[in-house]
Amino acid sequence: MSDGHAWQGHWRARLNERVRERGYDALTAFAEARPTASLVELAEALGEEDVNAVQVCSGLAAEAEQNHQLTRLVRGQFVRELSDGLPEGWPAVLDDMNRFEVAMALARWKSYTPETHKARVDQASDTLFATPPPPGWRPLGPDDELLLSLLPDEEV
Repeated sequence: MSDGHAWQGHWRARLNERVRERGYDALTAFAEARPTASLVELAEALGEEDVNAVQVCSGLAAEAEQNHQLTRLVRGQFVRELSDGLPEGWPAVLDDMNRFEVAMALARWKSYTPETHKARVDQASDTLFATPPPPGWRPLGPDDELLLSLLPDEEV
């Protein structure tokens, strides 16, 4: 995407139209069909020249808030960030390099988290460092058992 085309016109309507053109009734359904795709990849799939990741993130957050599913959204974004930052899954050893990679993935996750859930994300991140998941753990969706235990479906 270039030249700011994504911000021209009514971008929310364009985003919803693109989702419907692809056979989905909501952006959330479109995104959940691609649970490990990054926000950039989702935006590119909806229109490389006139849709961007910020718009996708905003649209997903609006739908999640409207449907009282912010915690599920946060778990879904964890899946996206972990898939992007740790494509082989959780490292077997948290040496300095791996600790840095994990910290970066968790920091990106928090950056996309609504304010209402940032404290819970901090707590979940601390838990992951204190008691790491099995080597290679890579949740493939927001309903992963371990991920659900870290962030259960209780709206704040």
